[in-house]
Amino acid sequence: MTSKQVEQGVTPEEGYERGLGSRQVQMIAIGGAIGVGLFLGAGANIAKAGPSLILMYALAGVIIFFIMRALGELLLYRPVSGSFAEYSREFLGPFFGYFTGWTYWLMWVVTGMAELTAAAIYVNYWFPDIPQWVTALVFLVILFGVNLISVKLFGELEFWFSMVKVTALIGMIVIGLGVLTFGFSSAGDTAAVSNLWAFDGFFPKGIGSSLMTLQGVMFAYLAVELVGVTAGESENPEKTLPKAINTLPWRIALFYVGALTVILCVVKWTEFAPGVSPFVAAFAKIGIPAGAGIVNFVVLTAALSSCNSGMYSTGRMLRNLASSGEAPKVFEKLSSTKTPALGITVSVLFMGIGVVLNYIVPEKAFGYVTSVATAAGIWTWLMILVSHVLYRRAVDAGRLPASSFPAPGGSVCSWIAIVFLLFVTGLIAKDADSRICLYVMAGWAVALGIGWMVLKSRNPEITQRREQQELQKVG
Repeated sequence: MTSKQVEQGVTPEEGYERGLGSRQVQMIAIGGAIGVGLFLGAGANIAKAGPSLILMYALAGVIIFFIMRALGELLLYRPVSGSFAEYSREFLGPFFGYFTGWTYWLMWVVTGMAELTAAAIYVNYWFPDIPQWVTALVFLVILFGVNLISVKLFGELEFWFSMVKVTALIGMIVIGLGVLTFGFSSAGDTAAVSNLWAFDGFFPKGIGSSLMTLQGVMFAYLAVELVGVTAGESENPEKTLPKAINTLPWRIALFYVGALTVILCVVKWTEFAPGVSPFVAAFAKIGIPAGAGIVNFVVLTAALSSCNSGMYSTGRMLRNLASSGEAPKVFEKLSSTKTPALGITVSVLFMGIGVVLNYIVPEKAFGYVTSVATAAGIWTWLMILVSHVLYRRAVDAGRLPASSFPAPGGSVCSWIAIVFLLFVTGLIAKDADSRICLYVMAGWAVALGIGWMVLKSRNPEITQRREQQELQKVG
């Protein structure tokens, strides 16, 4: 425990093993910024926006950095596992902590369903005779076992998943630059920087169409906040978390903006189609042997990485809710390996619905599930930002100690990000295909509201926790 934590009356996360080293936290942060949203989702978005998609990723990347710096300031004020719910609980009240915790849990459960289905589809590329549900079940069981054994094994597996994604993306960028510079391969004759504007301009479908891709772009950035969930199990959060957050801009610039820019220079945007990974299409155009197979392997690791992260974060979030009286107390217990085993098990059972759905899910279901995950993610980000604004007010008023990692610009950047996220929510409401997620979230809100009333009737003290905490701080 640091002297700073002693002064604040804060103890480290009770019972957790601080088994995540700097190397693993860094790579978890990097891996969280590279997912299926980039590898697959970019294809449909390129068809909608053309080269201007690069600008949308850059714009969203700036907002994500604002969110992460706000989270970073809160994390260094009080590093806790399940941080988003805990900060919502502290600064907005018990109901918001309860709502945020359960909503983040929902985000990862539905993402886990989608990623399991996606992983099974990717394996079918090599083994078409194996039923999808069998592959999904095998992956579910393997990742479940990894998460039960220890946080160190989770961290190690996530490290190597992320290493595969990072190495592959860097390799794609280098090859693309080689094609542009030296003109080799079958794409060499047509590869040129002018491809970014030569076919109906940089905004070929208009600025409005480009802005409509922001909802898909934001899905690609989901999980970047996972580094906050690792806070309670990081060996040295005061050192590793700022480093992980501060390297985010170059990761976004390289892996998203850089990779898409190179690909759209090598292959003109009109050759990309929805439902096809732009990376697979680019490798096919360049003519690299086994290129599609290599990219398929990379996308498989991206899906497994996301599902692995989902199991990790849902178990921690359920324990956080249980310790606050907002979920059954049994979820508070840790196993002999210091993992929230029951919380992980229940979450995995819900993810297992995805295995069953492999029999019946139509093609649009994957899009519906990811849109629900995006809506839940936007709520989480909004709670981080609002908590940060309220924290800064408390610091300015002298009620709370200042963080050792203050966000640049104070709460101004948080306000900018809040307006942006509300704008994206408006875009989701405007789009007929993604609008369904708002109906789902409305139903989820009603269900949680009913659950909260039941909790209040059984334990009225649950609504008094915030006032008690504030009295303790004053005392």
